[in-house]
Amino acid sequence: MGVDTESVQNQNQDQESKPVVVDNPDMAPFTSQPAPSWFTPKRLLVIFCVINMVNYVDRGAIASNGVNGSPRVCTESGVCSHGSGIQGDFGLSNFKDGVISSAFMVGLLVASPIFASLAKSFNPFRLIGVGLSVWTLAVAGCGISIDFWSITACRMLVGVGEASFISLAAPFIDDNAPVTQRTAWLGIFYMCIPTGVALGYVYGGWVGDSYGWRYAFFGEAILMLPFAILGFVMKPLQMKGFAPTGSKSSSTAPETNIIEVAGITTDKDVPKSSHILNKPSSSVLLRFWQDIKALLLEKIYVINVIGYIAYNFVIGAYSYWGPKAGYSIYHMTNADLLFGGITIVGGIVGTLAGGFILDRMNSTIPNAFKLLSTATFFGAIFCFSAFCFKNMYAFIVFFLIGEVLIFATQGPVNFVCLHTVKPSLRPLSMAMSTVSIHVFGDVPSSPLVGVIQDNINNWRTSALILTSILFLAAGIWFIGVFVESVDRYDEDSEHPVEVDRSNTRPLLEDKTTASGEPV
Repeated sequence: MGVDTESVQNQNQDQESKPVVVDNPDMAPFTSQPAPSWFTPKRLLVIFCVINMVNYVDRGAIASNGVNGSPRVCTESGVCSHGSGIQGDFGLSNFKDGVISSAFMVGLLVASPIFASLAKSFNPFRLIGVGLSVWTLAVAGCGISIDFWSITACRMLVGVGEASFISLAAPFIDDNAPVTQRTAWLGIFYMCIPTGVALGYVYGGWVGDSYGWRYAFFGEAILMLPFAILGFVMKPLQMKGFAPTGSKSSSTAPETNIIEVAGITTDKDVPKSSHILNKPSSSVLLRFWQDIKALLLEKIYVINVIGYIAYNFVIGAYSYWGPKAGYSIYHMTNADLLFGGITIVGGIVGTLAGGFILDRMNSTIPNAFKLLSTATFFGAIFCFSAFCFKNMYAFIVFFLIGEVLIFATQGPVNFVCLHTVKPSLRPLSMAMSTVSIHVFGDVPSSPLVGVIQDNINNWRTSALILTSILFLAAGIWFIGVFVESVDRYDEDSEHPVEVDRSNTRPLLEDKTTASGEPV
């Protein structure tokens, strides 16, 4: 017997909506609930992984010999070569070349806290779309740059675009991952960092050598464009701990900033909290500084970020100077391809292994620190030993093992960032972690290694000095094992705020019948 859809539509709107079973299989099922988002958790993970990979393909491409190139060299007789790539075309020193690699951080530094704060007023999914649009235009701008200053400005805007995605994607993934696989899912997401950088080496080397370095940037912009558009045309998603528009309690408890999540049905439902927007700017700034203070009071979060800074100081310089150092020390004719291969294998195996191992150990903050300190310590031993060998094949074996170990930290370190703060602070915690590891990590490391190399002119010594900092990172994370910690993932539920439940549903809930069977 069919369902009288007219009577269903006239039901009292204040009652909690329930799905209606349709007996006639030829008719489309009707439900008073809004249709679930096209995104399933796995689709969300895949799309975010691809976006993250394209982000880091750009990092690898600009570091590749094909795009980065080599400087002009003059002999004692006054004969000068033209150089190649960005460094040759713009006549850059190693220091200026390092500045280009780090310029994106200026935009990331400014924009990350802004995007994290805006997530309380605007739908985070739409903010990602805005950021990816900026990223796409900025990367295309790199391809048409005319000098050092123009490409530096474009790299800054790349950081602005990346800021929205980096601070908001991980909380989305952590929200929707199976409880027993959260670290593994984060590991899969962060596996795209070394994989993307490695693919960037290969991509940049091939495109740069074959067509010119500018075309490498144009290709990246084309790859990202569909995802930038997707951020605006798809139904927006909602994040745990943030209020959607239309809920009867649009404000949050002053001391917790918490509100229960409701479903979103159309673009009109994109959160634009009048409670927040009507506040004076001084109140918004006050709330921001209160959130920053709350992060700084979390000792375990601070320890984790400090260790991450020391770790990223090394990884950032490896990713930028690695191909050039390998070419100089071991006379690799295909340094881009070789370093790309090592990074892909080490990154994929290490990152996935770190996530799965922590899940098997039981995902707790102390266990995460045990894994972080142990993996980093032994990784440092293998990487340091690798640069001591004169034989290239011995270097490859030891460096690969070292990379597997140090990349095992990616899932656990971000697990700690997400679970040491309450859900409403997670975007800001990721933003400030990202800003910190770049401002104090890979941003200064690339120019500083360039300065060291300009002075000592020995890539082996420079690499050994750099690698020794991994031991410092391992020591800092080891301290975290003994510091008292609390997992705050579900802390907001202790301070509930009543909301209108007539349209409330889990973020990515599948449509089901009244009997619990999928329709």
